[in-house]
Amino acid sequence: MIYMLSIKEVAEKLGVSTDTIRRWEKKGLIRASRDANNYRIFNLEEVTRLNDKVKGTSKLSNNYRILKAPASVSIRSVDLFAGCGGTALGLENAGVEHVMLVERDRDAVATLRNNRPDWNVVCDDVEKVKFEVWNGAVDIVEGGFPCQAFSYAGKKMGFDDTRGTLFHEFARAIREIRPKIAIGENVRGLLSHDNGRTISVMVSTLQSLGYRVAYKVLRSQYFDVPQKRERLIIFALRNDLAAPILFPKERDYTISLRDAIGDLPQSEGQQYSKRKKEIMEQVPMGGYWRDLPTEIQKEYMGASYFMGGGKTGMARRLSWDEPSLTLTCNPAQKQTERCHPSETRPLSVREYARIQVFPDEWQFVGSVSSRYKQIGNAVPVNLGFHIGLAAIAMLTGQNHDDFEQVPEIPFCEVY
Repeated sequence: MIYMLSIKEVAEKLGVSTDTIRRWEKKGLIRASRDANNYRIFNLEEVTRLNDKVKGTSKLSNNYRILKAPASVSIRSVDLFAGCGGTALGLENAGVEHVMLVERDRDAVATLRNNRPDWNVVCDDVEKVKFEVWNGAVDIVEGGFPCQAFSYAGKKMGFDDTRGTLFHEFARAIREIRPKIAIGENVRGLLSHDNGRTISVMVSTLQSLGYRVAYKVLRSQYFDVPQKRERLIIFALRNDLAAPILFPKERDYTISLRDAIGDLPQSEGQQYSKRKKEIMEQVPMGGYWRDLPTEIQKEYMGASYFMGGGKTGMARRLSWDEPSLTLTCNPAQKQTERCHPSETRPLSVREYARIQVFPDEWQFVGSVSSRYKQIGNAVPVNLGFHIGLAAIAMLTGQNHDDFEQVPEIPFCEVY
């Protein structure tokens, strides 16, 4: 039985303050629900588990693992904007077979071919690729399309509204292939872009192609990923399929950075300059620029010191006992620092890969900066796995406790 208690009740049972519970929730380490009166309530078991981990009294084993389904299924996919293979590997681990992957970055293509020589990887701009050959032969089209700014809301031109964008190429692949399911992936900010008009155009385009659509923001730290990374996932299910649209349910635990990289020897990566290392050595684990002396803050931050905003990514040292912050394409960028918890250096390339749940044998091709960029742009492998399981559940008629049904967006709500 799951015991859901108020913040005060949970704090009293664990002997911690309500501020501590609020801080854990704000950090994304525990989840809150709302009761009938709209008050926050918490899963006592989930909060107790975190409290034990923080106190160092947890008896739980390391939960970091690369998830794999016991067997493959007869489901095939085409992957667009494949990058270095985060989503593709996650889908493969769920049991999906890839018949084609499209990627233009040559280092990322070399990474894919080096690790999966049997994959059909096309190195080209997606707008030059023809997809009709896969019509009726592919179940899933998946793509983490880069989102150029556009808004044509109000013109109601459907598919033509998106011309000149990479989403248009994603939609074109769907129109030419007619898969049973299309999966789109993007940043959470897409929901608010141009006051929601951009996502509306995308939804209406998919609907005009004959698909029922739902979307949801998935928080990676609750899907077996040691990283706080939010991704917007769009599911489009072909109209002739009667299945509900299913999304994976969040787990009630997180995986710490210690679990992910605590046993990993130091490997190749960026290094700090002498002065930056002297400054970063003064930042405690889990701390950031506000933990520095005032004069050092001003020296390090320059003009940013006098600007508004929390700037919480600056001079940021990660914590062993929490998931990592979202990985960027460069662990030593001033605005989004990703310093090792106990060593004064940026996270290494292999640590980046572990946090994105790539297996240690997955080798990345290119310069150090290229490898950081490939990994930083990837969808975490285990998140891709959970997304794949949800797609398989829709296609095979499964609907059990690992999934939740999300209502489709009515056509009339788009504009």
